[in-house]
Amino acid sequence: MPLPRPGVLHGAYPQRPDAPPPRWLAALATAWRLLPRPGECLGTRRFLQAVQQATAVLAALPEPGRIARLQAVRATLARQGLAAAVLPEALALAADAAQRQLGLVPHAVQLLAARTMLQGRLAEMATGEGKTLAAFLAAAVAGLAGVPVHLVTANDYLVQRDAAWLQPAYAALGLGVGTVVQPDGPVQRMAAYRCHVTYCTARELVFDWLRDQLARRGATTDLQLRAATGLPLLLRGLCCAFIDEADAILLDDAMTPLVLSHSLPDEDELARCRAAWRISGLLGARRDYRLHTAERSAELTEAGSAAVAAHLQRLGVAPAARRQTTDAVRLALAARHLYQRDRHYLVRDGKLLLIDETTGRVAEGRVWSRGLQALVELKEGCKPSGSSRTLTQTTFQRFFPRYLLLGGMSGTLNESRAELATAYGLALRRIPLRRPSRRLHRPTRLHATDAARWTGVVAEAQRLHAAGLPVLLATDSVADSEQASALLARAGLPHEVLNARHDAAEAAIVACAGQAGAITVATNMAGRGTDIAVPADVAAAGGLQILACQHNPARRLDRQLAGRCARQGQPGAVQRWLALDAGLFLLHPRLARAAAALCRRLPGAVVQGPLADLLAALPQRLAERHDAGRRAALRQDDRTTCEQLGFAGPAD
Repeated sequence: MPLPRPGVLHGAYPQRPDAPPPRWLAALATAWRLLPRPGECLGTRRFLQAVQQATAVLAALPEPGRIARLQAVRATLARQGLAAAVLPEALALAADAAQRQLGLVPHAVQLLAARTMLQGRLAEMATGEGKTLAAFLAAAVAGLAGVPVHLVTANDYLVQRDAAWLQPAYAALGLGVGTVVQPDGPVQRMAAYRCHVTYCTARELVFDWLRDQLARRGATTDLQLRAATGLPLLLRGLCCAFIDEADAILLDDAMTPLVLSHSLPDEDELARCRAAWRISGLLGARRDYRLHTAERSAELTEAGSAAVAAHLQRLGVAPAARRQTTDAVRLALAARHLYQRDRHYLVRDGKLLLIDETTGRVAEGRVWSRGLQALVELKEGCKPSGSSRTLTQTTFQRFFPRYLLLGGMSGTLNESRAELATAYGLALRRIPLRRPSRRLHRPTRLHATDAARWTGVVAEAQRLHAAGLPVLLATDSVADSEQASALLARAGLPHEVLNARHDAAEAAIVACAGQAGAITVATNMAGRGTDIAVPADVAAAGGLQILACQHNPARRLDRQLAGRCARQGQPGAVQRWLALDAGLFLLHPRLARAAAALCRRLPGAVVQGPLADLLAALPQRLAERHDAGRRAALRQDDRTTCEQLGFAGPAD
């Protein structure tokens, strides 16, 4: 794909236009991307042979000869862009730098993943196959083409770790590498974005872009930034981005609004929230309101609406403010009954911290909107943080398609390939395993009650610990992880806990999780982006054992968790432990009651094997369909907004 030649001025690089293509053209493009590419296997063999030959030639050259080839390839890339003819030698140069500077020889699967991303596609590459090095290969080649590269990864820790580790290899190619993390100021950020390759998180990248949009409109007066640089912009446009853990960013976080706002004290809103919170505590369930667990919302009945109106009149709320206060009462009911401490948020040092439910990590800087933040703060006795005025906002679904070249990778993409093609214009290629998988999937165990499930989990952990095998006990939330920890402690089993409360010690806990007899209780944050190393003697005994006490809302999340064990052909095993009164079954009580009746007729009151898989799959498929529908509705809203504002400027 040809890329634009770099401009002279900072900020001179282009990006895709805001206006979406016609619907018929978008549908046709989506269908084309889903078709297999003819001759791809033959092209793959030729490509790998070409890289191997170019690597052999480079190895035989003296240092001046390698430098000359590097300069020649850079010149060709600047003229032709990322043409197929020049990719093998460019990737050979990047592989040679990795070998000389890091002692790593890229495998064929890593070269294939890099080529896939450079073609503007997604690579499904199994966990543990070396995605960090594959991302380096792709970013290095794009950097040699002379265009800014944004390498988007999961969190600030991985941003700093990967950039520091790979910096010598980038330097050997004459490329600068920068990092953008949450504490960085505008001058540091601009310096990082001026590098050939910039490692950053999606959140920091999007908010920097939003700040640039305000600067372009003259809506910001950051005098310090202007005085230091003479320029109002941080980024050099949206030219090329490669996304690690692409499913987490492009799907799991797709509906999270990214809002750039100003915090403002608003006593009227705070008084409205206090009144709504007081009234919500006086209403009766079923009689006055109904809860919708899946949407995490509440609905007032006719009796409830009348009761709220009476309470508002008694409290002396002005008629003009009663409609807003009634809306706040609905939100207060959701805050009171559907938002749970240690599952959806933490309280730390008197402050409310939201938990990213996909990663299990604290979502730094994220707050709830429409008064929900203040209502939950009232619930927990925290100091209200005040209201905010929205300056501008976007979503990942609106932001990432703006890139001229967008690629990415993850271990779990295939289930959502059609949606990724529709939403982002990204085709998918599945990268083969370097070694055959030896992962065992033990039969699912479905218990009638949560208490019975945890009793069985602790007994199984005790058995595996006695056999000298490491155990990763995966839970849905901070609360579940701490409940499991208490039960293990009662059984006398030594263990470590990894959740949003202990995120500072994540690297140290993960580093020891594969040792013989180790037990690690964790939320989804365990091992995402980091390897759980298993010594040779432990691998020979059976490897890491995963006890998955999660009823995930998507199949790919199950595969992500399974990918924590049995990497690169090592042995390992995963087993799901579910309960009919927990997880997704809470959203489908009729199904749970029918399955519980079946449970009681079986030995040990537990359903196992294919039948348990089927019962667990039903609510999971419904959750997948529900989430995909919400993302599609958001895309349609974005398209409608763009069409309605076609004469007024961009929607963002």
